[in-house]
Amino acid sequence: MSVTEREFGRLSTGEPVKLYHIENTSGAYVEVISFGAILVRVCVPDRDGDLKDVVLGYDQLAPYEERSSFFGATVGRNGNRIAGASFEIQGKRIDLAKNENGVNNLHSGPNGFEKKLWSASAGENCVKFSRISPDGENGFPGNFDVSVTYEFTESNALRILYEGVSDAPTVANMTNHSFFNLAGEGSGAILDQYLAIYAKTYTPVIDPASIPTGEYAPVKGTPMDFTEYKRIGQEIDADFPQLVYTGGYDHNYVTDQYEKGVVRRIADAYCEETGIAMAVSSDCPCVQFYAGNFIEEEKGKKGHLYTRRDGFCLETQTEPNAVNEKAFHSPVLAAGERYSSVTEYSFSLMQS
Repeated sequence: MSVTEREFGRLSTGEPVKLYHIENTSGAYVEVISFGAILVRVCVPDRDGDLKDVVLGYDQLAPYEERSSFFGATVGRNGNRIAGASFEIQGKRIDLAKNENGVNNLHSGPNGFEKKLWSASAGENCVKFSRISPDGENGFPGNFDVSVTYEFTESNALRILYEGVSDAPTVANMTNHSFFNLAGEGSGAILDQYLAIYAKTYTPVIDPASIPTGEYAPVKGTPMDFTEYKRIGQEIDADFPQLVYTGGYDHNYVTDQYEKGVVRRIADAYCEETGIAMAVSSDCPCVQFYAGNFIEEEKGKKGHLYTRRDGFCLETQTEPNAVNEKAFHSPVLAAGERYSSVTEYSFSLMQS
């Protein structure tokens, strides 16, 4: 294993941004940058032994700084939506920026963790990014001393560990917003790739705000059912209200066998064309499946033009708006309590 670093570019402020290349002995590698603790590349072998980069992104720094695509982003303090951009902690109302449709808060923005410069420390097969999110940043209470560690193993598993502690009660529900394409970034739509999500229920949303109704609904007998492998595109355009609301899949799944602090397999995906398979494991109770319905002509790596449904996300999390729904898994972190969450994306070849 080896970790090397180089300058990736300079921000508009002139500050340098480092890129870290983590490579195992087989030659597979991942790359991450100190701006936004962003995952830039995941290059793993296909069935012919050729390396395929399976995440969408950019070759230069400027688009990561200037655009809001969330390619590879570390999202924090809270992933997904908070209704009305407000919540209460210990009887105190907290107001956040209304950065989605002038109503809700999305991914803690504007200018969330994905737009911050992080300190970095490299290990044998990992890079740890750290920063202190100050009290009141984007409205969130407490000084939050937070880190994100990317570890890449000899077996082509990418492990992401989130840790932190706050000096006041706050929300801690971090995630990674990578867009995967197991045929390789720039190869076109992901509709013929297969996905399984081990969840018997999901959280329906209210149109058009995409805020959960507060209930769990069964996937069985609906196009939302991915309890067994199914082509992503098989029912994505079905005349089903939830899919119509969101232009395709963009929903939170409540994954099976959740137990606090226990990592278990929550999803699998594969591509017949390349033979690349991806297993997702996490200790989070939920995962947001987003099929890239609103990717709009983004110029990505190697001059590739990314368009609608050219990548899919599996964002581990608590339920959207969980801080305002008592029936959901609470994302509230007590003062002095240690926040820790882990998600692993493990790559292999399909079994023939």
